[in-house]
Amino acid sequence: MRSKLRLDSRWLLPFAAAPLLGATPPQGVDVFVTVSNMRSDKGLVSACMAHLKADFPDCRGPGGQDLSVPADKAGRFAFRNVAPGRYAIALLHDENANGKIDKALMIPTEGFGFSRDAPVRMGPPPFSAAAFEVAERDVSQPIRMRYIL
Repeated sequence: MRSKLRLDSRWLLPFAAAPLLGATPPQGVDVFVTVSNMRSDKGLVSACMAHLKADFPDCRGPGGQDLSVPADKAGRFAFRNVAPGRYAIALLHDENANGKIDKALMIPTEGFGFSRDAPVRMGPPPFSAAAFEVAERDVSQPIRMRYIL
């Protein structure tokens, strides 16, 4: 003899009513970035925190968060309410605040840095070299700014 399981939707009522009763949905954690080795406090520090490999290092797609911080206040800043997952951060010290990385003969003349101090060879590091995990607790990422010229 087969018995059919019949779902009674009344058991969902407490869950559906939770937002109405003041319950708040879970929030993400904060990712704190500490920047060292800045050569000046001029301009802006542009930061990209990418969740997808395709969005790293410049946050062109929907899987990234970007923000700009005045260079004189860029010693420590945070990405807020970050969902759990794998992320990588890229920084640019845009000293003249023109919104792009300036180059001389294809070599950056402004500073840059990456999470996990990912090594730079001929261009930015791969996402995997800079990636770190975000879980249930706030995360700190120290990033050393580098200047070639």
